[in-house]
Amino acid sequence: MHTIEYHLAADRLRELRTEAATDARARRVRAARRWARRAEYATRRAARASAAVH
Repeated sequence: MHTIEYHLAADRLRELRTEAATDARARRVRAARRWARRAEYATRRAARASAAVH
């Protein structure tokens, strides 16, 4: 009985860790996209400012 409970708990822990890793990866992807978008906007803003000066 003890070993069955242990294996069930270990399986559940493994599932939770996998879910946590997946969630963390998704958060990093979303953050990377957000920062890339901000960088693109900043590049466009700088180009417009430069064009306005010239």
